Formats: sequence, C-alpha cells, structure tokens
Amino acid sequence: MLSFTKKGIYCQQADVFIDPWKPVDKALITHGHADHSRWGHKKYLSTRSAAPVIRHRLGDINLSTVEFGEKINLNGVNISFHPAGHIIGSAQIRLEYKGEVWVVSGDYKLEQDGITEVFEPVKCHTFITESTFGLPVYKWKGQMEVFRGINSWWKTNKEEGKVTVLTGYALGKAQRIIQNLDDSIGTIFTHGAIENVNEVIRSQGIDLKPTKRVVQDMTKNDFAGSIVIATPSGVGSSWIKKFGNVSVGAASGWMNLRGARRRRGVERGFVLSDHADWDGLNKAIEESEAERVFVTHGYTNIFSKWLSEKGLDAAVVETQFEGELMEIGEGTTKEEE
Repeated sequence: MLSFTKKGIYCQQADVFIDPWKPVDKALITHGHADHSRWGHKKYLSTRSAAPVIRHRLGDINLSTVEFGEKINLNGVNISFHPAGHIIGSAQIRLEYKGEVWVVSGDYKLEQDGITEVFEPVKCHTFITESTFGLPVYKWKGQMEVFRGINSWWKTNKEEGKVTVLTGYALGKAQRIIQNLDDSIGTIFTHGAIENVNEVIRSQGIDLKPTKRVVQDMTKNDFAGSIVIATPSGVGSSWIKKFGNVSVGAASGWMNLRGARRRRGVERGFVLSDHADWDGLNKAIEESEAERVFVTHGYTNIFSKWLSEKGLDAAVVETQFEGELMEIGEGTTKEEE
C-alpha cells in the first residue's frame, strides 16, 4: 500500500505522502519536529494538538486537523491518527485499504511522561518503525527515578550557590522537563527558543508549569537558586555567562553511553529520551501484531536483523528522519526555529 520514494513515504491510492522531506501536494504529518514537518507542501494534515506548534514553526501554511482516532477516507483509503507518545500531538498514522492495514509510527515512546498523549498500540499487517535506540544497551530507567536525580542535583546546586542549567530539545524534551521539575525548589527560567514553544503550548489550553523567559537585562542575582532550561547551542555561547557560577547538565538518551557527558562538555548527564528504548521498540512491534516491519532511522541494520531472527519479515528503508541527534545534541538549530 505504501512505497518509499525520493520525496518520502507515499500512498498512491490516496495520493498522499507521510512526513515527506521534499515538497508535495498533500502531506500527512506525524508531529512538529523539523525532520518530520517541513515547509513547502501545498496541503498539510495533522492532529489538532500538533497543529499550533507546526504553524509556529512553518508559518502561514494550508493545515487541516483531525482528532485522534477520527477517520477520514481518501479514495477508498481509511486514514486515522493515533497517539505516539513522543511529544504533544505526535501520532502514528494508520492506513487501511481493502482490508490491509499499515501503520507509520513516526517517532514514539511508550512511557507516560505527564504531558504527552499516551502511546496507543495499533494493530496492523505492516508497521514502519524508527530504531533510534535500537540496541539492547538502551534501557531507560523510570521517569520518576530520573527526575528524583534531577531535582536532587538542583537542590544541591542551590545550596552550593550555583545556578543549575539543563539542556533539552526546545520542542518536546523541554516541556517534559518543566512539567516534572519540583518547582518548590526555585524558579524555572527558559531560553527564548524554549519559551516561544511554551507560549504556543499554553495558548492551546495545556497546563504547563510556570516559567520565566531569560531576557537581556537580567543579572546574575536574578537567577540565584534557579534552574535554567536551555538549548545546547545556548550553553555553547556567551549567553551562559549571564548566570555566573553554574552547573551544566544534559538530558538525553545518549547519556546512556560512556563518554557522552564528556563529549557534550557537561558536568551531569541524565538519561531521558522521548524515543522508545530497546524494550519499548520491541513491545510496540509485538503489540501491533505486524507480520512485516520496515525500519527507518537509527540502528536500522542491527534492529532489522534482530526482528528477522524473531521470524518477522523485516527490512531497512532509507529516509531523512533523524531521531535524537547525538553529535550536535538536542535542541540545536533544527529545533530552535
């Protein structure tokens, strides 16, 4: 039903692309990250809760929306969007034609994070999956344990007279961090790129914990005992000097790797990803009951081979999706638009 073309994943019967990376007439969009939601398409379709951020990033586009689970029919193809658990509004896209069902997962995670719509298993014959963390070494600790560590670190820094700086994606990771911080410790400040997204999210009625934008005329005294949620590019610039004595940390799935903290130039690393870990990937595929699996971005060859050894019809497909970037970090220019 779907084919993999130079422009993206294509459904010929419905004449639509899913997360295309080159301009097309009709695009179904799984979520608002830049590698899945690009400028230049004539018509866009996303979930209602993903739309505000997509408009914020892409400007004046022809964007229509659907609710999760709502069915539309395009030339005999029944299409519906289902929660992917990745970021607010993120969806798996289900396509059914003459009894055959395909699901394009986009990016996803199974753990409930306190702000994102919870992942929903969708049964299908063919499942298209990411594999950003498709190795057995990637197994996440529970979110509550991770945030106990983050909040404890913040408290210690406050007692030592340091400002806490924690990096994460401007869209998705930052809001997850904010929502799970213990704001009784102090004030949560944000980099401007993050606060721009926060304002969009609040405007759609989502209850996000209070934050303050870092602005130019603030001094070191304004940040005493606080935490600053920043983008790695901000940390790598003169911007960070305004906070004075700081302790810098990073929240990323890549912090699971030895040496990742040193490569990022941070003092603390917290393993926190908006992508499924090894167990999550396998559970999602198992619950889909798919017989055939296409693996897109990440550890594609290894994960595809693993699935084949389990008896599935698995293959690697080339796409331009990026997942959680390791080298430049989360929240750099691709998410600061």
